Amino acid sequence: MKAAAAMMNTVTLSSGSSTFWHKPISRINQNFKIRASISTSDNMVAPAIIVGGGRVGRALQDLGNGDDVLVKRGEPVPIDFVGPILVCTRNDDLEAVLEATPKSRWSDLVFFQNGMLEPWFQSKGLGDADQVLAYFAVSKLGEPPTDGKTDTNPEGLTAAYGKWASAVAARLQNGGLSCKVLDKEPFQKQMLEKLIWICAFMLVGARHPGATVGAVEKEYRSEVSKLIAELAAAAAAEKSLVFEDAMEDRLCAYSRAVAHFPTAVKEFKWRNGWFYSLSEKAIAQGKPDPCPLHTAWLKELKIV
Repeated sequence: MKAAAAMMNTVTLSSGSSTFWHKPISRINQNFKIRASISTSDNMVAPAIIVGGGRVGRALQDLGNGDDVLVKRGEPVPIDFVGPILVCTRNDDLEAVLEATPKSRWSDLVFFQNGMLEPWFQSKGLGDADQVLAYFAVSKLGEPPTDGKTDTNPEGLTAAYGKWASAVAARLQNGGLSCKVLDKEPFQKQMLEKLIWICAFMLVGARHPGATVGAVEKEYRSEVSKLIAELAAAAAAEKSLVFEDAMEDRLCAYSRAVAHFPTAVKEFKWRNGWFYSLSEKAIAQGKPDPCPLHTAWLKELKIV
């Protein structure tokens, strides 16, 4: 009976190649309620649960006041902590993170991941979930983040959306980083711009082995310019929106700011896969491919 009871308090959650293992939770831990008092003082940061102990998660914890709860792999997400839940894991771990989070707390999740998350949000009933477009970089664990300011956007590019957006912005600003709080439409436009940046620069770079982001911007500008224009047109048509002028200039300016970044097509499902799905949908309907160059280069590299 004791063994059976222990097993009931043990949960294993799997998502892809990642496994979240929950250790047995004692009655004391189950009944313990974490109370986080949120101060309105200018120099205070709202305590948060931070899911993920990697570079970004640790950096966000360092920007707090010492009252955060860091949830590493294998640890449960507290149910009674009043405040945001900052999710700083890989995209492929999101399924397991969601399963490890009490459903009553899903509305407090704040996602820091790159890529197109909207289809996944919709499939999980998360609706307009809180998101952060993080344009700051953390070179290695324990080092302070570097803000992603550019010559076209010296005010900074990082943006937050949702009910906890102001709390996230305050945390980042407390550490000297920029962060704008945006409404849904401007946030969606900026999210799509970042998606276009990562899809275009990584794909062009992959066609030229060893090319960094800076090399793509400097040496293969014509290729990336064509791809940016194509992906922007497809995204605008799909989402029924109009982007601000000079997108290419903004994306190339950001590339100069992170010129040392390597290039590779990764997390296909969350990035280039969204544009490829638009191509597949159009072709299935007997319509022209909205992203023919993108499709051709994916096939050239045998990604699809």
